[in-house]
Amino acid sequence: MNSPAPANPPSVITCAHYDGQGHRRDIAFDAISDMLQLDGFVWLGLYEPDDEVLRKLRDEFDLHELAVEDALNAHQRPKIETYGDTLFAVVHTAQLLDERIRYGETHAFLGPHFLVTVRHGASLSYAPVRERLEREPARLALGPGFCLYAVLDFVVDNYLPVVTGFRDTLDSLEKDIFAENYRRSTVIRLYELKRELNKMRLAVAPLQDVLAQLRRSSSPLIHDEMKPYLRDVHDHAVRINDSTDTLREMLGTALSVNLSLVTLAQGETVKRLGAWAALLAAPTLITSWYGMNFAHMPELQGRFAYPVLIVVVAAVCVGLYRLFKRVRWL
Repeated sequence: MNSPAPANPPSVITCAHYDGQGHRRDIAFDAISDMLQLDGFVWLGLYEPDDEVLRKLRDEFDLHELAVEDALNAHQRPKIETYGDTLFAVVHTAQLLDERIRYGETHAFLGPHFLVTVRHGASLSYAPVRERLEREPARLALGPGFCLYAVLDFVVDNYLPVVTGFRDTLDSLEKDIFAENYRRSTVIRLYELKRELNKMRLAVAPLQDVLAQLRRSSSPLIHDEMKPYLRDVHDHAVRINDSTDTLREMLGTALSVNLSLVTLAQGETVKRLGAWAALLAAPTLITSWYGMNFAHMPELQGRFAYPVLIVVVAAVCVGLYRLFKRVRWL
């Protein structure tokens, strides 16, 4: 494999021409027009290109200005559009870094003799995709449409470690969810996980529509030989979307269970406090009776009035204590 041409702009990650047998030849960015006249196709990979590079890209491949504008601004929803004999696809990418999902976008232009991928944000390089295809020249010979399938397959496959990572994180939080002591950090972590999964669903769910449209497309750019491969990628996307929905439901349930357990624990604490308050209130009520300055209280003159009062207070307290024990308030 040849190294990229040094004259290419920094945003050009790869610029290569593949002949009819799938053999690669690295070319200069300015030589794209000439190579498009030859047999085979050009694969151009860009990462966050500036306006000047995209203008040249538009001129070299005769791309629609609206699609080029989308590729410059990014922050587009996943979609697929047709401009003449060119397909324009937008997909969201994701990767797990420090237990957080980092999102990016890939904009792909597919033509009869070219594939252009424009990456934005946290999007992994497609070099492994090209290397894998270059080991199987017969597949590269199927044209740029098959390369687009390989890119989409790579994007979908990268969702799987994200889902697996969140499932492992949820499993590790399970003991904290059912802990007797309330931990604010557990609730915060559960909320953050659910928020990230909601964002991921916004990326994965529309991708299913993009893949379904490609499967049903009658465009000559999508050969019949590609349909089974696209169906396989679509099935993976559906499975990942289902897994994401399941995790979201589990996280919602975990939040509800955790908050319910906290509420129950607080209720038990309130019951204990209420029971002890009642135990203190009973003797307080009885003894406060004698704090009133009445002139005639016959029991005050009794010889055994004080011991009797102590016995009555103790009996009331013991009775209340046994009652609260029986009803499990203590």
